Amino acid sequence: MSDSTSQPAIGEIVWQDLVVKDAGSIKDFYCEVVGWRAEPHPMDDYHDFDIIAPESGKRVTGICHARDTNADAPPQWLLFVKVADVNKSAERCRQLGGSLVDGPRMMGNQNFCIIRDPAGAVLALVSSQE
Repeated sequence: MSDSTSQPAIGEIVWQDLVVKDAGSIKDFYCEVVGWRAEPHPMDDYHDFDIIAPESGKRVTGICHARDTNADAPPQWLLFVKVADVNKSAERCRQLGGSLVDGPRMMGNQNFCIIRDPAGAVLALVSSQE
């Protein structure tokens, strides 16, 4: 991953989230097993969790409820990879036998989608606003 002063390069893994139905109990599980600390991350009418590493204090991942915009995401650790153009990558995914689970859509100031490859694995793609 790029250092904190530069933008991530195309093709880099830039984030990871765990999306599950009951983020609260799973957050507690991982905090106990790994030693993480969780902080609420406000959503519309509920909250997901930012996960903080114990020694560095850095935000290292998120644990999110499979609700609202995450409702179609499967229960697993989801990697986010930066691409040049989410819309073009989504179209190429379909051309190569993959499918879209979610998006493309805006997520904050980034274009975003979740793809499913021909083997069934999923990956999130993000790019700057297009």
